[in-house]
Amino acid sequence: MSSILFLSDLHLSPQQSLLTRCFETFCADPAKKAAGVYILGDLFDYWLGDDQMREPYYQDVARCLAGIEASGVPVFLQHGNRDFLIGERFARAARVTLLPNPHVLDLYGVRTVLTHGDALCTHDADYQAARRFWRTPARIRQYLALPYFLRRWIAGHFRRRSMNKARNKTEYQTEVNRDAVAACLLEHEAVRMIHGHTHRPGTSHFDIHGRKRERIVLPDWRTSGFYLEVSEAGCRILEVEA
Repeated sequence: MSSILFLSDLHLSPQQSLLTRCFETFCADPAKKAAGVYILGDLFDYWLGDDQMREPYYQDVARCLAGIEASGVPVFLQHGNRDFLIGERFARAARVTLLPNPHVLDLYGVRTVLTHGDALCTHDADYQAARRFWRTPARIRQYLALPYFLRRWIAGHFRRRSMNKARNKTEYQTEVNRDAVAACLLEHEAVRMIHGHTHRPGTSHFDIHGRKRERIVLPDWRTSGFYLEVSEAGCRILEVEA
């Protein structure tokens, strides 16, 4: 039975050897048996621009993804809050298709909206303001024009500052806004949403305008690799054994 696989928040980096092995195992086995693979953001712990491909580690990640597509399985990638600067150079090397955020597809007869999820955390006003600031085309061009070493320093600085702020944020701030979830489902006429970002995996069911809806939150790859398998038989979370 063919299935479609979803994963997010891998946060791959050269420092994450266990998670890298999980990723390699995923690409070599379950991914190549699927009908399609969707990565819903934060494939990487950070992305400074596509010239990050100069580093051998990221070339290896691209080769692993390209191997999935070479086996006949399409791979789709959404941007996350950590890697929204992934561009066409990486996409070509990895042989992945970049998706808009959100994106809608018919998933075995269920209209489903896919999103990374950070745009739904509207209770966190500071984060949303920073998100709007950094994602303007002009700001992105200015950042990418900087020398690579300086971009790395800036990314590290803001990452440390973000981690310090996160310690003081409440669950209310870092969780998705249910009204934002409902609005997204209604806008796209979807009955299911799949997203990541919050690192709070689970499935919830609720009614909107008298119609049952479903929200699936993908697990992050904090200690191991996980993915959601969706088929005609239903949905289940599976773990990658490195």
